[in-house]
Amino acid sequence: MDYKKYKHKIYETVKFHEVDLMGVVNNAVYLNYFEDARMDYFKVLTEKYQLKEILEDGYFFIMAHNEIDYLIPAGFNDELIVYTKIEWIKNTSISFKHIIVNKKNDKTIAVGGGVMVHIKLSTKEKQKLPQSFISAIQDFEEGVLKKRE
Repeated sequence: MDYKKYKHKIYETVKFHEVDLMGVVNNAVYLNYFEDARMDYFKVLTEKYQLKEILEDGYFFIMAHNEIDYLIPAGFNDELIVYTKIEWIKNTSISFKHIIVNKKNDKTIAVGGGVMVHIKLSTKEKQKLPQSFISAIQDFEEGVLKKRE
């Protein structure tokens, strides 16, 4: 996994309540790590490119798909790095990829991703992504493709 090409990362420390009876991070917790990373990604993009309209004015994103491959267990108090990038953009949706690495030994813990759909909150219907948002992603990331829907 070549996470060195990912421009965005956050840090997570495994908390006591995230560990199950076997002493490893519960599988569902990884979705929270991915969510934290996506929200921070949006925050960074919004601040860097002044994109207030993407998460305001009655618009938001909902998850349409999640996937995770668990490679090595993480345990209590492990320090993790969650790398995030956008893989592709469509008219109303974006695809994220994530790699979670143990900070101490640089081993990949899990990989995954998801698809988010841009919606209008009042109607819950898909909405076209603003060109300013698409342009910001393409400037921030290398090689992000805009696909047909």
